Amino acid sequence: MEWTKESIHRTVEEQRRFFRTGKTLEVSFRIEMLKKLKKAMAVYEKEIADALRQDLGKSYAEAYFCDTGVVVMEINEILKGLKKWARPELHYSGLTCFPSLITRVYKMPYGVTLLISPFNFPILLTFGVLAASIAGGNTAVIKASSKSKASTAVMQKIVRDIYPEDYVTLVDGGHDIADLCLEERFDKIFYTGSPAVGRHVLEMAARHLTPVALELGGETGNWCIVRKDADIKDAARKIAFFKLCNAGQICININQAAVAEEIAGKFLEELKKAFRKQIGDTPLQNDEYPRLIGKAAYDKCAREADEYRDRIIYGGKGDATTLKYEPTVIWPVNADEPIVRHELFCPLLPVVPFKDDEIDDLLDTIADREHGLSLYLFTKDMRWAKKVMASQQYGGGCVNEVVLQLMVKGAPFNGTGHSGMGAYHGVWGFREFTHPSTVLFGSSHLNLPLREHPYNGKKNAWKLKAVKLFER
Repeated sequence: MEWTKESIHRTVEEQRRFFRTGKTLEVSFRIEMLKKLKKAMAVYEKEIADALRQDLGKSYAEAYFCDTGVVVMEINEILKGLKKWARPELHYSGLTCFPSLITRVYKMPYGVTLLISPFNFPILLTFGVLAASIAGGNTAVIKASSKSKASTAVMQKIVRDIYPEDYVTLVDGGHDIADLCLEERFDKIFYTGSPAVGRHVLEMAARHLTPVALELGGETGNWCIVRKDADIKDAARKIAFFKLCNAGQICININQAAVAEEIAGKFLEELKKAFRKQIGDTPLQNDEYPRLIGKAAYDKCAREADEYRDRIIYGGKGDATTLKYEPTVIWPVNADEPIVRHELFCPLLPVVPFKDDEIDDLLDTIADREHGLSLYLFTKDMRWAKKVMASQQYGGGCVNEVVLQLMVKGAPFNGTGHSGMGAYHGVWGFREFTHPSTVLFGSSHLNLPLREHPYNGKKNAWKLKAVKLFER
């Protein structure tokens, strides 16, 4: 289907009419719709894996671990808690409101939502967000990435198979189609992608005062710090795994690693060993190693590697025909160099040396830049690690681990500043896609004239005294 301004407008209006029927307010309906999505993940598992392989060169295991399986896990968590989450909260109104003592907070859906998803984890970052929108009782228009064409086609097939168009619709096409969607009045927008496009989404949404959630990669990328007391082999193993995953095309991936000079030599040797052990000596020929999404992404990666060619100590080769580029370690890199001042989104890993006793200076440098979506620390000093994690500004992170903060049930996934706003996963996704509406239930009996004029005169002096007593 060729999407136009008219067809997109018609779709939004049809979804608005369906929403106003009140059908999505029923928790039983939401549960039924979530179960359909969960079932589709099993029915279409092979087609999804094939599409991810075609788009990104992902192996079957990585496709399930990072996309399909995480969606199933997310839906299961929502199904387990939705009835409780959606239940109105009962509050005591307080003496100030006497005799109207009962207040309820309803968790109301926004209405028609727009979900704009990226290419790097097309299944997870489309259907994972859709699950949260459905849980909140909304309808959804999905604008999927034009870069991951095979995945978008499979998702469109799934959506058409399990949902009516006036409930969930998936729109394909490029940036022009995305802008046509953004011109419509939605009740909530959720965008995952780059900070630059995030600004554009906010500007478009502001025309209708539409609330927006953003999940962004961060303007200057995510830092990983390896201190001199770290378990070097363990840190190298985990960092290597993470940089290989999806060929570095992950918004929470390590953009640059800062390594204490005291252990840098040993760490770099262990890092090389870890890469070889996990992907072999010829990663470009390894069937399990993913590729970059397109020629522009490949060329950008290759061009930046060439700029630091004299400092590449591992990797540094690519294949323009397969769009694969080796995991590439660049050493040493100063913290002020261009390569560590923007998000890379590829398998390049600049390594920044620092003196361990000058760690506070490094933390100040990180704090002075735009907030990352993630922060990773490797150290045995838990007191220091907890202090850093409780004082720096970032989306989320790990101590002596990578990426798994994304997998924790009941915990929010979010960014701050240039790495985003809002949060989702589990109950946090339900909250992101609902508005808490406070309703006080009044009484027509025993009403005191406390709030009513007149306030002056001896006869009415008791009113202010009562207010001061109640408003404490």
